[in-house]
Amino acid sequence: MTESATFGGGCFWCIEAAFEEIDGVDDVTSGYAGGHTEDPTYREVCSGTTGHAEVVQVTYDPDVIGYEELLEVFFTVHDPTQLNRQGPDVGTQYRSIVLSHDDEQHEIAASYIEALDEEGGYDDEVVTELEPLETFYRAEEKHQDYFAKNPNDAYCSMHAQPKIDKVREKFAEKVDA
Repeated sequence: MTESATFGGGCFWCIEAAFEEIDGVDDVTSGYAGGHTEDPTYREVCSGTTGHAEVVQVTYDPDVIGYEELLEVFFTVHDPTQLNRQGPDVGTQYRSIVLSHDDEQHEIAASYIEALDEEGGYDDEVVTELEPLETFYRAEEKHQDYFAKNPNDAYCSMHAQPKIDKVREKFAEKVDA
């Protein structure tokens, strides 16, 4: 029995590639959520007018990895203090967001975010949004497994690879062999 979790933290190519490394993660799908336009395209989302964020939907085995551990990976591979941006990507479509699938995920994520702020691990306040997931739209096929298909892409080399390296280093015991 698998469960799903949905996160947005900048470009979905980078977040997808990082989660693909984790043992217990069965699938990572790039897509869009948190907006008001029905079934948006990549171009529409990039325009910043749809309200959607680029997100990944992670399908995982809770007997192998828990939701809180997924949150830990998510908050490690992006900067949750940057409002509506991650690195060179600027706009609300790149915002930090956790989209909960049920009340339990919402409570766990809220507690996790609160603890991050209380621990003071960041110089600035955590601005990650937390909302219930209403609708997830799968991104176009060319965006699925983008890093795996384009490992020499300059953007991927500069932005996705460091996230993968961070996951492999920090979560070595959880990296899929």
